[in-house]
Formats: sequence, C-alpha cells, structure tokens
Amino acid sequence: MLTNHAKLMQFFSAANEVSGRKKLQKMIYILQKCHVPFEEKYQFHFYGPYSEELSLRIEELCNLGFISEEKETKSNYIQYHYEITSDGEAFLDQFQMEMPDMTEQIALLKGQSSRFLELVSTVFYFEGLPVNEVVEKVHAVKPKQNYTKAEIDEAFRFIGEIRPVQ
Repeated sequence: MLTNHAKLMQFFSAANEVSGRKKLQKMIYILQKCHVPFEEKYQFHFYGPYSEELSLRIEELCNLGFISEEKETKSNYIQYHYEITSDGEAFLDQFQMEMPDMTEQIALLKGQSSRFLELVSTVFYFEGLPVNEVVEKVHAVKPKQNYTKAEIDEAFRFIGEIRPVQ
C-alpha cells in the first residue's frame, strides 16, 4: 500500500464520514494548505482546486474495500458519502505512520458547506497575492457564485482559524 493512500485512510478514520465529492476535494486541499502532508497535486478547475490524483486514490481505496462510497439520489443530483470500512480500520491498525492530529481541523471543515469550502480553497489557491488581488481573482474566476464581501471576509477569518501558526 502506498503511503499517500494510507494518509487518506487516516483522514477518513478521523473524519468518520464525508458527504460530497466536492467537499472531500476541498477538505483535503485545505488541510494540505494547513501543512498536513497530503501530496496530491491540484489544478484550478470549475469548482476551484481539484486533484485528479485524489479522485483516483479514492476510487482505488473503494475498490480495495477500505472506503465505502454510497450514492444518494437527491432531487437533481447524486450525493456521494464516503466512510472508512472495518477492513480499512484493520489495515490502519497494521500500518504505522506519523500524521499530525487533524481532528479539530476536520471538524471545522465538516461544519462548513461545500460552497464555502469552495471559496476558502479558492482564496488559498491565490494566497501569494495581496488581499485585494485575491478578492478580484475570486470574483473573476467565480462570477456565478456571487460571493459577498461578508462571505469573503469570513473565508479569510476561517483560514486564520484553521491554519496553525508556524
């Protein structure tokens, strides 16, 4: 088993359940930006940062029976739910790996909507720019989301809360 797969397994063990593919993508990206050593490469995509590597690893973990993927049909879309299985937990018991404790960060992320995590991850994606340019980029690449000043301010506040000081 590859190390990056095992890191994801530890994430699922701490998260218990994650609902939504987009939310899962954003949670891992945000944790990566918070210095959790996930190594998936991300590109900017329709809904902000996206990792094809992450999608493939999740599919492989599902195929191995370590993660379950349940589909729920909503009114006009399908919601995916991910959860570690007993086989996944048994594997983790055998695989020793040092990962920082991400329990509190995961709880903060799970408490947010996918839409908000999309905003936070987009802000993170452009974090090397001055704040006013980040705001301009958010409006340029996410015009349909119509993020308000209050939502963007909340995203910056949230980043300050979730990222540990180094």
